[in-house]
Parts: sequence; C-alpha cells; structure tokens
Amino acid sequence: MSSWETVIGLEVHVELRTETKMFCSCPNRFGGEPNTHVCPVCLGLPGSLPVLNSRAVEHAAAIGLALHCRVQRSIFHRKNYFYPDMPKDYQISQYDLPIDADGWLELPSGKRVGIERAHLEEDTGKSTHVGGGGRIHDADHSLVDFNRAGVPLVEIVSRPDLRSAEEARSYVEELRGILVAAGVSDGKMEEGSMRVDANVSVRPLGSGSLGTRCEIKNMNSLRSLGRAVEHEAARQVRLIEEGGTVTQETRHWNEDEGRTSSMRSKEEAYDYRYFPEPDLVAVDPDPDWLETVRAALPPMPADRRRTVAAAAGMEPGSDAVVTVVRLGLDGYVEAARSAGADANLAVRRLANEVAADSGSVGNLEVGSWVALLAMESEGKLTTAQARTVLKELLAAGGDPAEIAAAHGFEALDEDVLAGALDEVISADPEAWARYLAGEDKLQGLFIGRLKAATGGKADLAAASGLLRARRAAASP
Repeated sequence: MSSWETVIGLEVHVELRTETKMFCSCPNRFGGEPNTHVCPVCLGLPGSLPVLNSRAVEHAAAIGLALHCRVQRSIFHRKNYFYPDMPKDYQISQYDLPIDADGWLELPSGKRVGIERAHLEEDTGKSTHVGGGGRIHDADHSLVDFNRAGVPLVEIVSRPDLRSAEEARSYVEELRGILVAAGVSDGKMEEGSMRVDANVSVRPLGSGSLGTRCEIKNMNSLRSLGRAVEHEAARQVRLIEEGGTVTQETRHWNEDEGRTSSMRSKEEAYDYRYFPEPDLVAVDPDPDWLETVRAALPPMPADRRRTVAAAAGMEPGSDAVVTVVRLGLDGYVEAARSAGADANLAVRRLANEVAADSGSVGNLEVGSWVALLAMESEGKLTTAQARTVLKELLAAGGDPAEIAAAHGFEALDEDVLAGALDEVISADPEAWARYLAGEDKLQGLFIGRLKAATGGKADLAAASGLLRARRAAASP
C-alpha cells in the first residue's frame, strides 16, 4: 500500500432529537412494539399530506452553522425507489438545493475536512431478514417495522478529503461530538441514530485524479468503519495490481468475516427520478432567525480543545486534551484554572485517572477536586498519594485532606528529604560518583531508593530537584 493513496468521503445519516416524526405527529422514539408508532402520513396512505416539523428544520440549521456551512433556501424532492421498508415507495428528501452547503469540520489533528452538503430527509423503516445470516438473499423470510419510517434525518456528506481509516474514525468521532454538543442528536450508533456509509477509492501516490469509488454500508461502530475502510482499500489495490478494474458499486461490510461483498451497482441520481415534492413549500430561513439559532449553540469541541490547551500549556491535538474534551471534563480544568490551581496537572489527572473511571465522575465535587490539586502542587501529597486520594474521591466523594490523614499521608519536611538522600548516597558512593560524572540514567536509581527509604512519602518532583541541585553543587 506504500505506493497507493486511499481517498475517503463519508455520508453520515443522523436521526434528529425531535418529539415527533418529520412530517406527522407520530412519536420519534427508539424501540417500542413494531408498527405502533405509525399513522396514515408516515405509511403513505392515500389522501394523507405531510406537514413539516419546524424543530427538525431548526436542528438542521444548527448543524449547518456548527459545521460552518451556508444555510440557504432549500426545497424537498421525492426520491423514488422501491424497497420493502419504504412504505410510500418514495422518500421525501432534498436534492439539488440542500439546506446546508459548503462547510468544514476541524479534526483534533488540526486538519480541515470539507463538508459538501447536509440535507433534510425522512428515515426509512427497518427490515429484519430472518435466517441465512441476516442477509436478504439467504433469508427464510423478512419482517418490516415501520416505527422508524418518517423519523427526521440529516445526511451530512463530506468531501473526499480523508486519507486513512484513522482519519475516517476521527472525523466521525468529531462529528458526533459536534452533534451531541449542539443538542440535535444523541449520536448513538448502536441504536442506529447515527449511521455511516463510506465512499472509498485508491490512486497512485502523488496522483491528482480520483479513482473509481465503492460505497460501503452496514458499519455500525467506529471499529467497523476502520476495518471496512482498510479492507476495501487493500482489496482495490490488489485488484488493480492484478490487472483488474474497480467497478463502481455498493458493497456490504460483513463484520464477522471482516470483508466487503458486492450488494448492487451504484445508483446515479437519474435512477431515482427526482422531482419537487408538490405538497411542501420551500424552506427559506430568515437571517434574524438564523442568528438566534447561532446564538443558542454552545462552544464546539474544537473551540473547547483550544481553551483547555491554552489553560494547560499543551497542544490542542494532544491526547490528554482530546480525551478531556471528548469526555466532557473540561469544566474541571476551568475550575482549576479559576481557583489558581495547576491546570496542566488538572488535565493530566483528568486524562488518566479520571478518564479511567469516568463513570464515577459525578462523585467528584469541584471543591474537593481543586483542593486535591493544590495539595499535590504544594508538595503536601506525592503523586502516588494524590492518585490514591483521587481514587477514593471518585468512589465516594469526601474531603481530600481527611482521606489523606486517614491513610497517614503527610508531607516530608525538606530537611527530612535531604537527610534521607544523604543516607542513600552514603550507601552507594560508587553509583553517586558515576551520577556526578554524567550518567543521567542513575537518577532513576536514586529516586527509587529515596522513595523506598521514605516509605513512599518522598515527592518525586522535589526529590528530582534535590538530586539535580546536589550534582550542580558538586560540579567544579
């Protein structure tokens, strides 16, 4: 693959968080007994007429603004095709005039990925193929649940700017963070409220032209997305190198087998026989209304990463900063900064100890959190002791000073630490001479012995500083 470049564009279908469906008053709710959240409108019965859900339009506009798109006048079309889970035999969607166009999304790496468009449409029902591994061509029979039919969707189409499976996963994770922050979707891939199709092609490294793409469906997790993209890119390269030709088609991802397989030839726009939906008027957002929607948006993940990074003196794309923002822990960084505590230490503790037990973060009161940071920063607790106290705060809350006292944690006086270092040096004068001569790796040896000599109470940062000071004083 080293002489080939993978080119990826993603289509993400997002179910919107509304009380009712796109064009009727049926509840928009996951689950329920099959075919109970239905009515003549979402079943497409004769004489029924659609009524547009205004909250769905507001959510679509919020998505466009959060993705730096142009939110514009749009119209609905009928997208005609037959499939058992489409009760009307057409889908109300937007075609050449989508509500959102020409935007971008910033990955944690700093790379910008273009957004081609984001348009409103209604979801389909759900088919369940019984027997034969869940595929329609092997099934004994199929069942259809129309509860999902008519649920409001926004389809977000990226430009082909992604170059690896890792970038594709990062894009979807970032997009999910934006959607959840904006309050327009819960982003639950496991419940189908966020579904991803990947258009994958390959080209010789350095080429400016695009190869023939294949669309991959049936990826219901970030892991599946990454595996499917890697497999499909390798399949296409192997096919070309063997003298074959990639055919534009839609392919199915089989998670168990770890491979894609052909589903059908790729449809073109004319296959759907689009025409304007005669029962709906155009959507033409008022500029003042759009500003109201914009003002209601909270800070997006990229902005929050920059804020956390600035407070902690880190890079916005660093793993620690990304983890803190992804888990929604940046409020604890701001609390530390506002109280004058070490924000860098706060980020490191949050990205490691707190992230490992993020389900218990509700027990961590802000006051206790800031007090613990201060105790560690001031040398009243060693790193190991602070981690122990933090673990108990996450488990049951409490006062960090009381927890530390209960464990017998106490800070070592500088004189006590210096005396312990004298004993460690006296016990191995040969190693000390080598350390003075420039063997820096021996610092770890002395730190470990100093920690043991003090029963684990030595502050490692203070001990390191004392060692360096002793060596500097001994230098000619």
